[in-house]
Amino acid sequence: MPLPVVVIVGATAVGKSGLALSMAEMLDTEIISADSMQIYRGMSIGVAAPSSHDLARVKHHFVGAIEPGETFNAADFARGAAAVARKLNTRGRIPVVVGGSGLYVRAFVDGLFPGPPADKRIRRRLKHIAEAEGAQYLHERLQRVDPASAANIHPHDLRRIVRALEVFEITGKPISELHKIHREAKPELDVTFIGLERTRQDLYRRTDERVAQMFERGLVREVADLLERGYASEIDRIRPLGYPEVKAYLLGEIDLDRTKYLIQRNSRRYAKRQYTWFKTDPRIRWFLFGADEEPADYAVQICRAVGIIRSRPVR
Repeated sequence: MPLPVVVIVGATAVGKSGLALSMAEMLDTEIISADSMQIYRGMSIGVAAPSSHDLARVKHHFVGAIEPGETFNAADFARGAAAVARKLNTRGRIPVVVGGSGLYVRAFVDGLFPGPPADKRIRRRLKHIAEAEGAQYLHERLQRVDPASAANIHPHDLRRIVRALEVFEITGKPISELHKIHREAKPELDVTFIGLERTRQDLYRRTDERVAQMFERGLVREVADLLERGYASEIDRIRPLGYPEVKAYLLGEIDLDRTKYLIQRNSRRYAKRQYTWFKTDPRIRWFLFGADEEPADYAVQICRAVGIIRSRPVR
């Protein structure tokens, strides 16, 4: 039997966490975080992880579970999230999955297309090109042959860029298309998709405000602690938004104003890539919020609109 789940998606700072908290309390259930960065300990401020108060309100899974030096990928998340969903279902609960990591959501909902085996010759050639021209050059090539994948892969994420180009060279098809074929052939969950969106101006304002609040809460100290613990290379490897920029500031490479500007700019670019990724999925029911509206205030109405609860008062 397919597992019933609710999945809330959208760009960073749009209001997903607030809605998930309200909805989980209303449904008496738990939250599965589909955020690829919230899994790491010691990175709560920069990744906008749930506060201790929020964690006390509703149990969250995959938040602060591993050290930055440990490995965790979309396949790990898919397996773990499915196990949590089954346990909740056996207790009569519908899990609420929330996050903006498109690959994590896809892996959980649709499974991961394993793809062809690695081709060392192709990978070696692509890495040589990256060494000569830069990862951005390969990312631009990926945009031409597979824009859907390029939209959700950071221009500096060389490993995933190379893999996507490798699959295209081997199969002649974009890896995003192969994922879609795999998804359509193997439905696993009974998913209710909820997408949250705002106008670009409103979202960018909220993103800038969030960045300012992160600095007020101690983002610089958090990154400094990670560096002191020996995680400089991990910051470069996983590249969580804001951390490479603050690292550069602490090393004296840029000043504080430039650091804040870069984080705000990169956050806006990331939000755009998130929307590009999720907007291609016709299963998502989208809700647009005004500048003064918070999704959490509309939890009951949204649940009714998507059919999670009937149109009667919720006690």
